[in-house]
Amino acid sequence: MRRRDFLKRSVPAAALFPALINGLTVKAFGATRLLQAMSGAADNDHVLVLIQMAGGNDSLNTVIPIDIYGNYAAIRNNIAIPESAILALNKYEKAGLHPAMTGFRDLYNTEKAAILQGVGYPSANQSHFRSMDIWLTGADEDQYLNTGWAGRFLSHEYPNFPVGFPNDTMPDPLAIQIGSVLSPAFIGPGGYCSMAVDTGIDFYDLLNGIEDPVPDTPSGKELSFLRLIARQTNKYADAITNAAAKVTQQVAYPDTYIAQQLKTVAKLIGGGLKTKIYMVSVGGFDTHASQVVAGNTGTGLHSDLLKQISDAISAFMKDLQQLNVSKRVLGLTFSEFGRRMASNGSGGTDHGAAQSLLLFGDYVQNGVLGNSPPISSNTGAEDTIPMQYDFRSVYATIMRDWFCVPADQIESILFKNYQYLPLVKTTACTATIDDLNDVGITLISNYPNPFSAATTIKYHIKPGHVLIQIFDVSGRLIAVPVNQQYQQEGTYTITFYGATLATGVYYARLQNNAVQQVRTMLKGPQ
Repeated sequence: MRRRDFLKRSVPAAALFPALINGLTVKAFGATRLLQAMSGAADNDHVLVLIQMAGGNDSLNTVIPIDIYGNYAAIRNNIAIPESAILALNKYEKAGLHPAMTGFRDLYNTEKAAILQGVGYPSANQSHFRSMDIWLTGADEDQYLNTGWAGRFLSHEYPNFPVGFPNDTMPDPLAIQIGSVLSPAFIGPGGYCSMAVDTGIDFYDLLNGIEDPVPDTPSGKELSFLRLIARQTNKYADAITNAAAKVTQQVAYPDTYIAQQLKTVAKLIGGGLKTKIYMVSVGGFDTHASQVVAGNTGTGLHSDLLKQISDAISAFMKDLQQLNVSKRVLGLTFSEFGRRMASNGSGGTDHGAAQSLLLFGDYVQNGVLGNSPPISSNTGAEDTIPMQYDFRSVYATIMRDWFCVPADQIESILFKNYQYLPLVKTTACTATIDDLNDVGITLISNYPNPFSAATTIKYHIKPGHVLIQIFDVSGRLIAVPVNQQYQQEGTYTITFYGATLATGVYYARLQNNAVQQVRTMLKGPQ
C-alpha cells in the first residue's frame, strides 16, 4: 500500500487526536500539504473559523427584507416575522435581522460583523448531501471533486509530510474540527494527513513506546509509516492539551452545543496554537414544518436555532477580545442551501438555492452586501432565491484578503477566476478591492418586459470582466449570453432569444469585476 493510498483510505476515521476539552471531542488534521499553502502563502497569524449550519438555513427569515416587506409577508403569511419585531441595522434600512439575533445585531452595529446576501452557485442542487459536498469541495453542480477547497488551498506547503513533522516552524495541527466527523473540505491531493485513533491495546502500546521490531519487508515499511503517524498523534495531542491548559479564564458562554464548541476554539486560539482553520457545526435547519409557533412567528424552532448561533458568536467574540486575540480571527457561517421564497402549508420552508452568509471579526468590512431577493406578485411556491454571488468568490476573497495568498495561486486552487468581494478591511492584507460605487444604480435591464420571443438586455459596465447569466426560478442556469474577459466601459445591448422557454419568471445576473446585479425578466406566452 502506498502512503497516499493509506491516507486516502484512512479518511472515514481520520482523527489524529480525540481529546476532550470542555467535554467535546476535538479532531486534529495534521500538517499536510493540503493545509499548508495557507500558512506558507500567508505568513501571518490569521485564523478562519467556519460555522456549518446543517440542514439548509432559511435566510429569508434570518435577514428579513424590509424594503419589500409587503411582498415578503404575502408569500409567507404563516411564518413571516412581524415588521415591528425586526432588529434594525445601523445605516442600513433595506433589511434587518430576526428578533432572536440580538447578539449578532450588536456585533453588526459595532462594526464587527457583515452580511452577504444571495450566495450560491449556478443550477443549485437541492439534495442535502450533494449540495454540501459542492460547498465543501468548491465544485460546479455537474463536477465531482475528491479534494476540498481548503485542502487544495493548503496542499503545497509541506510536501514531505509526515517526515519531520511537527517541527519548530509548525508544531501544531493546521486545521481542527470540533466533533466526531471530519469535513471533506480538508481533503487535499494526498488525502488527509491524519489517522484514526483506535482504543485498542496495540495503539496504546505504540503511544507508550512498546514496539516490536519492524521486518525488512514492504509490509514492514508500511508498519513503520503507521507508527510514525501514531507518534505524531501523541505530539499533536500534547500541543492541543498544552494550549488549552494555558487559558484558565473565559467569559460566560451559553449552555448550548454550538457555544461550547466555540468556547473550545477560543481556548485553543488564546492558548497560542498556530492552527489556521477551525470548523464547528450545528444541525436542525431543515425546517420543512413547524418552523415557527403559530400566532407568534418570532418564536419556534428556527428562532431557537438562530438564537443559539447569535448568542454563541457574541460570546465567542467577547472571549477573543478579553484573550487579546480577536484581531487574528475571521468567522463565517454557511449552510448547504437556503430555502424557497414562499412558505409551505406546514408552517415551514422547503429546499431552495441561494442563502445569506454571516461574517464576523475585527477586520470584517461592516455592511450588507447584496440586495433583497426579487419577491413579487409573480413569485410562486417553487421559486428559490436567485444567486447574486458565487460562494467561491467568498473563498477567493478570504484567501486573498485574509490569508494574503497571491491571485495566481487562488486560480489554481479554485480552478477558475472568481470575483473578489469587499468582505475584509484592506488593512488585513496589502491586497485591495474596488469600492462598489454603483450600488443603487440600475446596471442591467431588459425591454420589452414581459417578452414573448425575444428581449433586449441593456447593461452598463466599467472596464474589465463581464458575465451575464440567465437563471430560472429554481436556480438552474439557462444561458450565458455574455462572458468577456475584458470589455471597455460603456453601455451595451444584446438580444436574448427565449421563444422556447416556458412562461414564467427568469433572472438576468450581471457580474462586472466586483459589482453584480440581478434583474427579473418575465416570459409571456407566444
